[in-house]
Amino acid sequence: MTKKRTLEIEKINLHIVNWLKTYAENSKVNGFVIGISGGVDSAVTSTLCAQTGLKVLCVEMPIHQAHSHVTRGREHIDQLKKQFPNVTSVEADLTSVFEDFQKQVPETSDLHKLHLSLANTRSRLRMTTLYYFAGIYGLLVAGTGNKVEDFGVGFFTKYGDGGVDLSPIADLMKSEVYALGSYLKVPDSILTAAPTDGLFGDERTDEDQIGASYNELEWAMTIEEEKTASNSFSERELEVLKIYKKLNKNNQHKMIPIPVCTF
Repeated sequence: MTKKRTLEIEKINLHIVNWLKTYAENSKVNGFVIGISGGVDSAVTSTLCAQTGLKVLCVEMPIHQAHSHVTRGREHIDQLKKQFPNVTSVEADLTSVFEDFQKQVPETSDLHKLHLSLANTRSRLRMTTLYYFAGIYGLLVAGTGNKVEDFGVGFFTKYGDGGVDLSPIADLMKSEVYALGSYLKVPDSILTAAPTDGLFGDERTDEDQIGASYNELEWAMTIEEEKTASNSFSERELEVLKIYKKLNKNNQHKMIPIPVCTF
């Protein structure tokens, strides 16, 4: 395995907080709005935003959500509100909205495409909700994607959780997000939970969907970035590289600017 970069977590924390505050002040907005999922990425992002001292609105947006996700999210919000007076929260239950949407569109016999499309619809409904609150209160929508998701395998919904105003942790690997989360004293229930996008209404994890863990994907991303060639990769490492390369190629449409036909 390649050596991971070493970060000074305290300095990284301060750097991101200063970056957030400067960007918000230059944008003439009141603060940030963040969707809280019960996962480490949204927990770390909301804590970073809270440290700016600007208004932070944490939004719960359940859609047939697994109980464990809701519990973890509320534990984090409660902790954050006790620590930071500038943090408020609201719940927008989108279950009925999602169900009404399903009634208005035709189904398909291709169950894989149906389930994936509906999962992405959940994410897009949440994006729309966050921008509603952003407009009402004069806030920026803070993204919660990390480097592996946003620039490695494209594991996010286009115009869903990928629809944001700024991305505070998108240059951090997943392991670095965990390290920052530990430094910020994010609840252990979140730090020890298996990562999941929560878009299917069950307990399937990100690893279940991708076929590789974040540690493995970080390794593959580093191998690709460093153009490392080796004849000593194990069978599993070769499989992970194959998964990474396939997802990175197939999801380029999420990572590059929208193509424009110019004259």
